[in-house]
Amino acid sequence: MNVVLCLAALAAVFCAVESKTSPPKVQVYSRNPGEFGKENTLICHVTNFHPPDITIRLLKNGEELSRADQTDLAFKQDWHFHLTKNAAFTPQSGDKYSCRVTHGQKSNDYAWDSDM
Repeated sequence: MNVVLCLAALAAVFCAVESKTSPPKVQVYSRNPGEFGKENTLICHVTNFHPPDITIRLLKNGEELSRADQTDLAFKQDWHFHLTKNAAFTPQSGDKYSCRVTHGQKSNDYAWDSDM
């Protein structure tokens, strides 16, 4: 009987922890409309995630862009977090820009659509 109660308690704790996990919503955009050869700012805005265990990387052709700035981690009253990272870049034809977000153990890449 104690084993059954213990397992039920563990299941309840696991469900409570899982229900508090919210995957991030990600937007990747540039400050100005994309133009080849014209300096711009690549922005990755990540919102509505919990817990705050997150890493954001801005990439050019799979390599991390240097000199990126990141805002301080902030949260809303419901404990969902948001964070923004940006870096200067000059788009060139054939280059692929993206934002890699790792939240907990899951990693996803989000491509910048230049509309060029």
